Amino acid sequence: MEDMEAAEVENRRGRRIPVAMHLEVSSVFKQNNVHVSNINAPIEVTDISKYGIGFVTKNILPIGFYFDSRLNFEDGRDSINCVVRIVRRKQREDGLTVYGCEFVGMSPVFDYIFDGTERNYISEIDYRDLEH
Repeated sequence: MEDMEAAEVENRRGRRIPVAMHLEVSSVFKQNNVHVSNINAPIEVTDISKYGIGFVTKNILPIGFYFDSRLNFEDGRDSINCVVRIVRRKQREDGLTVYGCEFVGMSPVFDYIFDGTERNYISEIDYRDLEH
């Protein structure tokens, strides 16, 4: 199992940064006008990259569906509205479900915001390494 997880990490297009964000998904949709409402799924974002987010929730969400999201970054200064597509799902032993999602039609300003978030994260790691 560890080999499979390592392979998943290697296939990612961008560096994943751990984050603590909370979102709520109230509806999901597909491009062919299929729409599912009244989901009210609280989710906890676990990591983010330029290309997508990972999150956990108690709810089951359909793969291939999209949802609208507003991401508020830790520093409180930056936030961005985006559309996210659910691309993978994995059930955990504790009953939560882990999801992998990709950003769709992301604004170019996100690159600037994410680059700053990534620099801050790398600086924190370097600082912690110096303390030890």
